[in-house]
Amino acid sequence: MKNLILFSSQTINKVISIYILLITISLLTSCDEDPVKEDTPELITKVTLTFTPTGGGDVVVVTANDPDGEGVQNITVDGPINLVINKSYTLSIELINGLALPTDPEYNITEEIEEEKDEHMFFFAWTNNVFADPAGNGNIDNRSDAVNYNDEDTNGLPLGLSTDWTTATSAASGTFRVMLKHQPDLKSATSSSSAGETDLDITFDISVN
Repeated sequence: MKNLILFSSQTINKVISIYILLITISLLTSCDEDPVKEDTPELITKVTLTFTPTGGGDVVVVTANDPDGEGVQNITVDGPINLVINKSYTLSIELINGLALPTDPEYNITEEIEEEKDEHMFFFAWTNNVFADPAGNGNIDNRSDAVNYNDEDTNGLPLGLSTDWTTATSAASGTFRVMLKHQPDLKSATSSSSAGETDLDITFDISVN
């Protein structure tokens, strides 16, 4: 009779152990199923920069193309960007994923960036003082350097789909670089171009005449 009681106690202990193990596995599985914040680059095959002069004048449009996205083909640009001396422009940026159908939500990356603006920010850099305003060389190397953003996210932080530029008062030429960063849970008033994943990084030749 004592052996029977001992056996029953062991059996109960085993059942309790198995029950605890099952609960633990269930909890771990549910943790694994928690949504993970996406931090992957957007697929962009075409970028269009449109410089619209204030007060009238010729609109300047340049594009960059990478037809196979992350494939073997290199991105190509059709610059240079040719702007007029001492002229103010508004720059708008359009982003397309040409590997998707125009009816697919993945096609218009501009809209996606707008919808996820709390996670994205454009950074800019230029050389040889081609702009009088903003002065300097852009905020890719230093976040606090001036860029004239026209748009912002819900936290009041800059986005960069629209920006303002005034060219130099004398002829100049150099390069103009545009970088788009994806910064979920990283974007802040001080987050730099080194934070997050790079969705886009292109450089155009630029001239002011």
